[in-house]
Amino acid sequence: MDNAIEDTGAVEISGADKTRLLEFILPVVIVALDQATKAMVRASVPVHDSVTVIPGLLNITHALNSGAAFGILDGANFPFKTALIAIIATAALVGVGMYAASLAHHQLVARTGLALIVGGAAGNLIDRVVAGSVVDFIDVYWRTHHFWAFNVADSAISVGVTILILDMLTTGTHVSKTV
Repeated sequence: MDNAIEDTGAVEISGADKTRLLEFILPVVIVALDQATKAMVRASVPVHDSVTVIPGLLNITHALNSGAAFGILDGANFPFKTALIAIIATAALVGVGMYAASLAHHQLVARTGLALIVGGAAGNLIDRVVAGSVVDFIDVYWRTHHFWAFNVADSAISVGVTILILDMLTTGTHVSKTV
């Protein structure tokens, strides 16, 4: 009897490659979810209108943000504002992506946080490039105090940053530090 292994043509993915796959799939899922929810809001809620979801706590409000995070520069008008913000966002996205690619295999928590940030940044960048502004729609408030409206991409970025901070705080001195 021959002990030869039959070649099925299937490619086996190693454990390291499977975890690296997360870094590609998670951002794609975030972008798809972000763009789908923004499309639903654009199709069903007129700009500046709101739909109450939970009275006194949550509305779906169709807001446009032509500025940066938290509405910074939203009211400012200067030549090439959209292009400038898109270029800065693209540079940041590339930088985060390069940093994520440089992380070691065992740094799964940090790589997951960075994958969320990349997906969120890409989702908002698409809006900025295609429409010149980002659709924000999740309006959380308490009585008359409204927080900044945000979207799925913003949520992914916030969760990703939180994961990174927690990872940094819980990583002890046992991790080697290079100078």
